Amino acid sequence: MKKSIEEDVFIPLYPKSTVEVKSSLCSKFQERRFWSAVKLLSNVLLWDGIVREDTVRDLGLSKLLNRYLLLNLLNTPPGLDNIEKCNKVVACLPERWFRDLKSGSTLPELLNFCQHLLQ
Repeated sequence: MKKSIEEDVFIPLYPKSTVEVKSSLCSKFQERRFWSAVKLLSNVLLWDGIVREDTVRDLGLSKLLNRYLLLNLLNTPPGLDNIEKCNKVVACLPERWFRDLKSGSTLPELLNFCQHLLQ
């Protein structure tokens, strides 16, 4: 999993003016790469309970979400596309990680993602 994240994940960052045109080749390529990374995130997080939790959280959240996906989310204009992307990321997260958290708190690896959601 680690090798796949480090060597196979690539989400280009184009200027916003380039990706705002949804029919542009740059926009389409960036979208395909984003959704491929979300699928990998989902697959990595499915290993929760099988592989040590700290390993799964490091690979899925620290390396994949915070290093690649969040940059794309921050570059996506506010609107339905951004909401859909955020919903798909949230759907990947194992519910059991949040059972013992106090109200209003989150996992340290999710702080930046939560700040994006609040904005």
